Amino acid sequence: MTVLIAFVAAALFACGSFLLMQRRLSRIIIGIGLLGHGANLLLLVSGGGPGPAPIVPEGANPDDYADPLPQALALTAIVITFGVTIFLLALGFRSWQLTRDDRVEDDIEDRIVARLVAEQREAEEDDDDEDQEQPV
Repeated sequence: MTVLIAFVAAALFACGSFLLMQRRLSRIIIGIGLLGHGANLLLLVSGGGPGPAPIVPEGANPDDYADPLPQALALTAIVITFGVTIFLLALGFRSWQLTRDDRVEDDIEDRIVARLVAEQREAEEDDDDEDQEQPV
């Protein structure tokens, strides 16, 4: 069962990462939610099996008790995911109010970086062409 939960967490991470790379803000919000659920499942798997309460009396073996750290990390992950989701929902609502669309547009820096990469590729192709034309 633990392996199945680990595969489900991996699938959630993969789908969430794919959705984060999309241009629509609604898909980005869903991707953040999937990543949050994947993180919670991963913490659930890392917590190990069930056990008694994490208060260990004197003389008891601490390995027989549940580890409270994954529970605390899961609660923290839930709160962080909730906060980020609410922030992105507010951004999406404001974008919808202004443009009636949830598409994330390129900004000036994205265009500059894309142009520089294209120029660098052209320069590398020109260098390769010159190297091939010279006789050896």
